[in-house]
Amino acid sequence: MTAEKVEPPAGTLVIDIASDKLGYLMGHEGSYVQLRPVAGGRDWDADPAHVRRATDEERHRAMAERIRAMNTFSSGGIFG
Repeated sequence: MTAEKVEPPAGTLVIDIASDKLGYLMGHEGSYVQLRPVAGGRDWDADPAHVRRATDEERHRAMAERIRAMNTFSSGGIFG
């Protein structure tokens, strides 16, 4: 009996180890997965063999990136 690799569900924070980029798993398209940057922006395709769940340290990094992006937008008056 061989163990199958279980893909993380959509919405999971993952890292594309080929590019060292954090993103949210959005879905599958053919032989690739689509990832969305944590601070927003264009989705990108990644090879599922190079994608893994984010560690606690990487989740903290993602939170810092989102906060930085929100602060940038808010300084422009978007949030009030």
